[in-house]
Amino acid sequence: MKILVFSDSHRSLSGMYAAIDLHQPQQVIHLGDLMDDAEAVAKHYPGLPFCLVPGNCDGWGMAIPGKKQITLGGKSILLSHGHRWGVKSSYDGAIADARAVGVDILLFGHTHIPLCRQLEDGLWMMNPGPARSSYGLLEIEAGTVSCSLHQV
Repeated sequence: MKILVFSDSHRSLSGMYAAIDLHQPQQVIHLGDLMDDAEAVAKHYPGLPFCLVPGNCDGWGMAIPGKKQITLGGKSILLSHGHRWGVKSSYDGAIADARAVGVDILLFGHTHIPLCRQLEDGLWMMNPGPARSSYGLLEIEAGTVSCSLHQV
């Protein structure tokens, strides 16, 4: 299963279109800032599932949860924009939350700094960076996760 991960698009849509056309994913995840961008892109790909969470620039009174836990390809994934975890200062809050709920993969944005690594306990963490310049690709095959970052 191919999963494209975007964050912090801030009205830069061309990289998202190009990545979707190139990789032909089975799922797209957008980690906020700005959800309207992801909704606009989703209209061009009917049938392709998009999962969205709001960021700090998406408004505070939204009815959409700021954090979601989903399962894709048999792996549990925790996703949030990251601002409420304080990821610009430290990843500790995000990692603690991911470990507390027992997920396999932690996804966040907000810092605009791409990151893809597996921790010693097996937890994968990814920040795809800003969509104007980078995105992430998760591939889940036969229970194995691979994580990669790509330039737009």
